[in-house]
Amino acid sequence: MATSDCGPINRARGQIFENHSFPWTARRFANMAGCAVQDEQLELGMKRILIGLIALAVIGAGGWLGFNLYVQHRATSEVEAAFEQIRAGGGKASHGKIGFEPGTRTLTIEDIAIAPGEQPQAQIRIAGITGTGVRLIDDNSFSADHIEVRGFEVALDQVGDAKLKASYKVPQLTLRDYVGPVHAGNAPAGGSLIDIYRYVLDKYASITASSVTAPTLTMTFDTSGSAAGSGEVAYSGLAIQNLKRGKIDAMKADRAVFTIDVPQPGKQDKLSGDLSNIIVNDFDSTAIAAALDPEKTGDDSYHRVYRQIAAGPYVLKSTQGMRMDIDGITFEDIAVQPSKFRPAEIIALLPADRSAVPTAAQSREIMEKLAGYYEGLRIGRIEVGKTSMGTPQGTARINAVRYREGEFAVEGVDTPSPQGQFKMERFALKSFSAANLMRWAAGLGSQGQPPSPDQMLGLFQVLEGAEIKGVVAPYKTTRQLVTIDTISLNWGQLVGSIPSKANLVVKMVTPTDPANPALQPLTMAGIDKLAIDLDLGAAWTESSGAFALAPATIDLGNLARVQAGVALAKVPRGLFTTDPAQAMSEAAQVETGAVELSLRDSGVVDLVVAQFARMQNVSRDAARGAIVAMIRAQGEKVAVSNLDVRAAADALAGFVETSGQTLTIKLTPHGKLPVLQLMDVLNNEPIIALAQFRIEASTGL
Repeated sequence: MATSDCGPINRARGQIFENHSFPWTARRFANMAGCAVQDEQLELGMKRILIGLIALAVIGAGGWLGFNLYVQHRATSEVEAAFEQIRAGGGKASHGKIGFEPGTRTLTIEDIAIAPGEQPQAQIRIAGITGTGVRLIDDNSFSADHIEVRGFEVALDQVGDAKLKASYKVPQLTLRDYVGPVHAGNAPAGGSLIDIYRYVLDKYASITASSVTAPTLTMTFDTSGSAAGSGEVAYSGLAIQNLKRGKIDAMKADRAVFTIDVPQPGKQDKLSGDLSNIIVNDFDSTAIAAALDPEKTGDDSYHRVYRQIAAGPYVLKSTQGMRMDIDGITFEDIAVQPSKFRPAEIIALLPADRSAVPTAAQSREIMEKLAGYYEGLRIGRIEVGKTSMGTPQGTARINAVRYREGEFAVEGVDTPSPQGQFKMERFALKSFSAANLMRWAAGLGSQGQPPSPDQMLGLFQVLEGAEIKGVVAPYKTTRQLVTIDTISLNWGQLVGSIPSKANLVVKMVTPTDPANPALQPLTMAGIDKLAIDLDLGAAWTESSGAFALAPATIDLGNLARVQAGVALAKVPRGLFTTDPAQAMSEAAQVETGAVELSLRDSGVVDLVVAQFARMQNVSRDAARGAIVAMIRAQGEKVAVSNLDVRAAADALAGFVETSGQTLTIKLTPHGKLPVLQLMDVLNNEPIIALAQFRIEASTGL
């Protein structure tokens, strides 16, 4: 009965034992035992299994906790090692709580304070850093999916000779897909501003991130009462895309607002500005690092820093009532040449005492250094959009200011003046160079004396031409206007500082001033405006020594058109000098060539006739006849010694006799005729001078 009653239990027990692989002897003993024993064994086996499971859970939990503590310890050790490296370099570094959550690999560091150097002039404070997905790549670098920096502050105190005080504050900074160094490296201990920049650029070039964002960044500065003043700049909406080893695809800031206190003698001024939509494309910090590297002084190649910088609109105001509005500003292809672009050398030149006035020699040295500095800075294009500025007479406007390939241009000027509104379509300087301009300015009065003629002519080495177009301006205090279609002056082929090739074009209309005695015949004839069309070209050819003045044309639209050509031979290089004695000595070699003159009457003959009629109180016909008779009579007198003069006098008489004709005269030397000899004869015996030429003259409609 007992055996049969225990059958189901035994079968269950056997199943349990089979499933848990108990030894065969144990199974046999259990089958031979009674129900009581069997029940007792079953209970005991179940307890042991339960105890084993509980033990396994406890061990597993302990292992997990142990692993978490180990990882946190490892993270703490790595962070502490980095801070210890700063301390070993003479700096100070501390931090608060460090935490690591293995599930999301989130590292948290709180209350960071760093002061590099034995005498800290830079201090860094960070309220907290949280990195998610943190992984150690190797002993020197780590990565993180997401890093958030809170309460980031940098303070620079009394840096360099300028005693600069500055601070940067970023309440929140977010980086994604970050890769960077584990160790910060040794920070500069000397406190040099250049050394600090090099250190920051070096660290900057060692990290990558797919994006960096900061809602705001505030920078304050104080230069201890120097001309730079003190102020604050606040950026908002900062974002960086694809930061990789010091290079950035794009940066932007939604807005930058600044205020600057500008010290001025006797009064204080404050500037405030608001700049929107700041965009930077393709920035390379390694180019700047090269310019700051003392070992790169022999690098003459250009390194591009920015492909493009664009911003705007821009508003600038001052407490003195000035206001300026600019639609937009664009810079393109900014590059530096490390051999010349040396910011450290410029900073070293600045005197420690800003109140001391530099000597003339110090000023020249600074200007020369600045010239080299700007020579090492290359900008492909600059454009400033529509600009308006308040003046005491009203609002001045400019459509654009442009710089490209050496040409500097101002376009669309419309500004009030005390005499009236001034308008200009375009003003341009060709081959403009800030470096050359500074060198020229540095040379003026270099010996403490007024600039010499040679120094003044050095301006031709700075530029290659200038142009003015579309000017409408008030003429003195009258209601009349001066209008300039074009004034263009170009030069080249410099011999020393003097151009041996030049061209001047002038097209303009100017009022005839009644107060000018020379213009009274025009005003009396009712001519109140004078149209001028001038085209003057001159060039010297060194190989042949030939000098030609051609074309030389002046068109006085309502009077006459004059065209002239002058040729000289055997012009030596030495003639192009500012030394009068040398010029006279060299001029002795110059020979006269052919001279051609063409005069087309557009009203000048009638004007001369009318003026003569008023003076003689006769009719115009009588006056014209008298003038023709005088010309013919004078020609007869001269023809005694030069028959060619009679033909010229007849041509001139016919030109006066019939209005609207063209008079052409050509003078060809009979032989070798030195210019100095000709000038001497012209001053004393003009008739003899004419005898040195074969004269051809004609008139025609």
